Amino acid sequence: MNAPFRPEALSLRLIDPADAGEAARIEAFLADHPGATPFHRPAWLCAVAEGTRNRALGLVGELGGAVSAWLPLNEIHSPIFGRMLASSGFAVGGGLLTAGCDGDALLAEAERQAGLRSCPSIELRGGDLPTGRAGWTIKTESHCGFVRPLAAHDEAELLAIPRKQRAEVRKGLEKDLRVVIGSSEADRRAHYAVYAESVRNLGTPVFPRSLFDAVLDRFGDDADILTVYEGESPVASVLSLYHRGAVMPYWGGGTWDARRLRANDRMYYELMLHARRRGCTAFDFGRSKTNSGAYHFKRNWGFEPEPLAYASWTAPGQPVRDADPTSAKHALQIAVWQRLPLAIANRIGPLIAKGLG
Repeated sequence: MNAPFRPEALSLRLIDPADAGEAARIEAFLADHPGATPFHRPAWLCAVAEGTRNRALGLVGELGGAVSAWLPLNEIHSPIFGRMLASSGFAVGGGLLTAGCDGDALLAEAERQAGLRSCPSIELRGGDLPTGRAGWTIKTESHCGFVRPLAAHDEAELLAIPRKQRAEVRKGLEKDLRVVIGSSEADRRAHYAVYAESVRNLGTPVFPRSLFDAVLDRFGDDADILTVYEGESPVASVLSLYHRGAVMPYWGGGTWDARRLRANDRMYYELMLHARRRGCTAFDFGRSKTNSGAYHFKRNWGFEPEPLAYASWTAPGQPVRDADPTSAKHALQIAVWQRLPLAIANRIGPLIAKGLG
């Protein structure tokens, strides 16, 4: 009589994503997984650790010695917002990925690790969701993503933009503006100056420049900066990621003059053209809070919103972490921040922002 079949048990390991051998195995797993994002990559975790001093770690599940599950994590610490494990830190994607196995054991271990590290919260940004697992909350209404194919040539790209927004792009094309693409020190300096002013004007603290530098350094050809200049002055700039044939404008903004010059409109159109020329077939406009100004801006460009799913865990008896800069709880702080002189905002902003995660 045949012995009953017993499925092989999933073995778990906690790894350091900075270990070259471990990183290579994870990259190989991600290359074959349809749900992988740039934020699952060890390069992203290590860039966050290097740029913000928030430790990188990861949980690996293996079957027969092969990677079958991956949960990337950054250990985020903020004296204002408290501690948490984020999958992944400073990302709009991440979360648990599995292949032919149940990821529940990784979630249980993540909860255990959170306790060991005095992190009362865990956030999963996408991936396999912990449906039905006690202590977890899933949200699908807070944020949307925006992705569409790139057109076949420049004029078709312009015509793919709805009429009203296309008129704004044309106005930007008529201005005497200069577009520069690269990742040199000059590109980085211009980008950070523009981005820092942009987020100050929105009322949020700027991330440390070291985070942007670390992402550019670790992603290599998979990241660059596009900056729009009026004369010698940068007025709009965006740091973009490239993943599986898609470009993702990730950290971008404009100065006060950008609106008058339609520099942001010019910037995104030029990025579409640049991305197609380097072989991309899709434009991933990233996430926005549902019904926010950014949400409607992207719809005006002809992008349709797709709800994103996020999961969070809070340890029993602990308050829910609220580091959302658009939360009503932080309205007064935002109003004050918008009035800060830029030099002061740029000095103290990174000290706060590196704990937002």
